[in-house]
Amino acid sequence: MNPPSSTSSKESAPVSTQRFRRKTATEEPSPRDRDARSEATGRTVRLDDLHAYYGEQHAVKGVDLEFAPNRVTAIIGPSGCGKSTLVRCINRMHEEIPGAYATGRISLDDTDVYGDGVDVVSVRRVIGMVFQKPNPFPTMSIADNVAAGLKLSGVRGADVKERVERSLRGAGLWDEVKDRLDRPGMGLSGGQQQRLCIARTIAVEPEVILMDEPCSALDPVATLRVEELIEELKSRYTIVIVTHNMQQAGRVADSTAFMLSGDLVEFGPTQQIFTNPGDERTEQYVTGKFG
Repeated sequence: MNPPSSTSSKESAPVSTQRFRRKTATEEPSPRDRDARSEATGRTVRLDDLHAYYGEQHAVKGVDLEFAPNRVTAIIGPSGCGKSTLVRCINRMHEEIPGAYATGRISLDDTDVYGDGVDVVSVRRVIGMVFQKPNPFPTMSIADNVAAGLKLSGVRGADVKERVERSLRGAGLWDEVKDRLDRPGMGLSGGQQQRLCIARTIAVEPEVILMDEPCSALDPVATLRVEELIEELKSRYTIVIVTHNMQQAGRVADSTAFMLSGDLVEFGPTQQIFTNPGDERTEQYVTGKFG
C-alpha cells in the first residue's frame, strides 16, 4: 500500500488470477453441487499495522486485526472512528477517493492484497462489498442486476441464468421475485433491494463479504431478514459487518472490534466485549455513556 503517487501503477498491473482462486474448489461444481454446497470456503483476512489517510487526515491508526474464516466479525464505534474506512481498505475501495491512501499490509490468507501484480478487479471479485444504502442498478431488471458482475467476469449463456437463480436463493429472495425477474430492481422494497445487492455480491462467488451498515436504512422486519441471511451466509463466507447498532452486533457477530478515533481499542468474542470488556472506554461505549 502506498500514497497516491504509486497507486495507479498497481491498478494497471496485469490480473493475477492464480493468487485469488477459490481455496477449496479444484474445478467448477455442477449446478446440483452448487445448490447443495455448504463447505467452508471463507479465507482469513489479516491487517498488519494498517494506517489509512484522506490527504493529511489520519483516519485509521496502526490497526492489527484478524478476521477468522466463516465467522462474522462486527466493527463498532461512534461516527467518524474509522470503521468504514477500515473495511474499504480491505477490498481497495479506499484508494478510489482522491488523495486517499493506506500503508501497512492486508493479507487474504498469505496473499498481500496490495502486492505487485495483483489487480484491483480480482481483489473485489474475491472480497465483495454490500453498502449502507441499497444500490441496485436503476436501469436494470432484477435478473440483470444479479448477472452484472457475472457478465463482467466473462460468464455467458445458460450458466448465467442458473447462477442468478442460485444467488437469489442464497439471498433469500428467489420466492419473492421469481415471477418478475424482468422487472426493474428499483421496484423492490428497501429490504428486498438490499438482499438483491447481496445476491449480486455472492453471484461472483467471493470468499469474503464486507457489509458497511447494511441495515441502517431498513425497517425492523427487513433488518431481521438480513440478519438471518448473514447467519446463513457465514458457513460459506468470511463476513465483516460495520454497524452502529450494538444490539445487532450482539445478535449476529461471533467477534467484535471496538474502534475509537481511528484506533482499535479492543477486540474479542462478542459476549465478552458486551458483558466483560477489558478496556474502560469499551465499557462506556457499549453501555451508552458516549457515542
